[in-house]
Amino acid sequence: MSPTLFLCVCMISFSCFYESVFADPTPVVMWHGMGDTCCNAGSLGAITRVLEREIPGIYINDVCNQLANDEHLQNGYHAIGFSQGSQFLRAVAQRCPSPPMKNYISIGGQHQGVFGLPRCQGSIKLCNFVRMLLNYGAYVQFVQNNVIQAQYWHNPLNENTYRDKSIFLAEINNEKVLNQTYIENLQKLQNMVMIKFTRDSMVVPPESSWFGFYAPGQAVDVIPLKETELYKNDRLGLLQMEKDGKLHFLETNGDHLQFTEKYFISEIVNKFIK
Repeated sequence: MSPTLFLCVCMISFSCFYESVFADPTPVVMWHGMGDTCCNAGSLGAITRVLEREIPGIYINDVCNQLANDEHLQNGYHAIGFSQGSQFLRAVAQRCPSPPMKNYISIGGQHQGVFGLPRCQGSIKLCNFVRMLLNYGAYVQFVQNNVIQAQYWHNPLNENTYRDKSIFLAEINNEKVLNQTYIENLQKLQNMVMIKFTRDSMVVPPESSWFGFYAPGQAVDVIPLKETELYKNDRLGLLQMEKDGKLHFLETNGDHLQFTEKYFISEIVNKFIK
């Protein structure tokens, strides 16, 4: 399965949308994480209600054809990714420049992938099944093609295998072939906001939410974004985006996706959505 096809399939399998009366506010596209649903009252359903209350008349849609064919999004939209939905929406920004994504918000994303068996919210059976398959071999073709979480599994002990076999993360991080279009499209964003949870027990290591990761060859010492080859070689244009003031690194004291409504409104809605 090609990376492009994977993205389309993922959009179909993860998408359900909520629509309200469209007015002047910029629409918002949200993508949820593993084991969640679009309308869960304790997660995206609650976020939807906050956005509707804070920005009356806003249009909200859960995800390149669905976006391109949505008349409400033609003048642009903001994107909010939750957990693994963060890297999937970043792939949308890099691959699908029309309609234009304006502000991109990643909440607990895994931009350099994960290496470890995370505590998983949602269906316990689903999480146990995923763990079993990842233990079997994340880079086996069957697992890569059928387990979404394997597609952002990043083994720092064997970087060559990761780059060769990862059908999604290594590709969107420009670690296989340098795709200049990805860089150009990502730099069209007005802002790229990344939220890290300081006690995250699901994103391993938590620094992946800020593009940090284990130093190559071991799985103990974590290096920040600026020490990674991804940044130093500017393979995604992040160095230039930081110079332009487009990168925003936020953190909150909590476990995975644990944040208050007050924090969401003050740090995200008021600064990047309204």
